[in-house]
Amino acid sequence: MADSSSVRQRKAPSTEKPSPKTSDTRRRVREEDDSSSWVVDALRVITFLFLASCGLSYLISGGETYFWGMKNKPNYMRLDWWKSHFQPPLELTIEELAAFDGSDPSTPIYLAINGTIYDVTPGRRIYGPGGSYHWFAGCDASRAYVTGCFADDRTADMRGVEEMFLPLEDVEVNALYTKEELKELRKQEMKAAREKVHEALKHWVDFFAKSDKYRRVGTLKREKGWLKNEPRRELCDAAKQGRVKRKTPEERAREKEEQENGGA
Repeated sequence: MADSSSVRQRKAPSTEKPSPKTSDTRRRVREEDDSSSWVVDALRVITFLFLASCGLSYLISGGETYFWGMKNKPNYMRLDWWKSHFQPPLELTIEELAAFDGSDPSTPIYLAINGTIYDVTPGRRIYGPGGSYHWFAGCDASRAYVTGCFADDRTADMRGVEEMFLPLEDVEVNALYTKEELKELRKQEMKAAREKVHEALKHWVDFFAKSDKYRRVGTLKREKGWLKNEPRRELCDAAKQGRVKRKTPEERAREKEEQENGGA
C-alpha cells in the first residue's frame, strides 16, 4: 500500500455560499463598470459627431468656418431658397427690383439682364454692398455688361452701344474711298458692330441662364414703349477709348490678304 503521505488529496468543492455582503459588492462593481462603459461610449460618439460636424462645415463653407457660421450659406441651407421653389415666377418693376440690391441682409439679391431676373444671393460677397459687381444688383444693367462702364451704364437701354465697335471717322482716310465705297463700307461696319454687341450681351445672358449657382426667378415688368421716355445716352468714356480710325483701302487689302494666306 502506498504511503498515505505521498498521496495527494483533492480538495472537495466548496459548498459555502458567498455572503450577502460579498454579492452586493460584486453587483456594485459590475454596475459601476457598466456605467463607466456607457459614459465612455457616449463620449466617443459625441466626439465623433462634433469632429464630423466641424469637418463638414469646413468643406461646405470652403474653409470659411468650422462651426456653421457661414455668411453666404449654400442654397439648400437657405429658407428663402426653398420657399422660392414653391412660389410662382416674379414680375417686378424696375423700382421694385431696386429693393433687392443687397442692402438688406435679410432679403435676397436680385439682378436682371435682358429683362430676366436672377437670384444671385449665393454670390453676396461680390454682388452685395462693397462687392466688385454690386453695380449690377437691384437693376437691369445690360448696357454695362457690354460697355464695361459699371457705374454709368446701369440700364437696359442698348441704343448707341454699337458705336464702341465702329471706327472713328477721319477726313483724310474717307477721301481715299469713293462715295459709294464709303457708303457700303459704313453699312458693313454697322452690321459687324451690332453683331459684336449681340454676342457680347449673349455671353452674359447665357452665363446666368446656364449657371448652377444663380437661379432664374422672374421677369422685369416695364411699360410698353418705355425707351421712348428715356433720354438717349452717350457712349461712356471707357467704351470710347476702344475705338480706332477706319483703315485705308491699302490696309484693308493687306488685312484681307493676310487672312486668306493664314487660312490657306
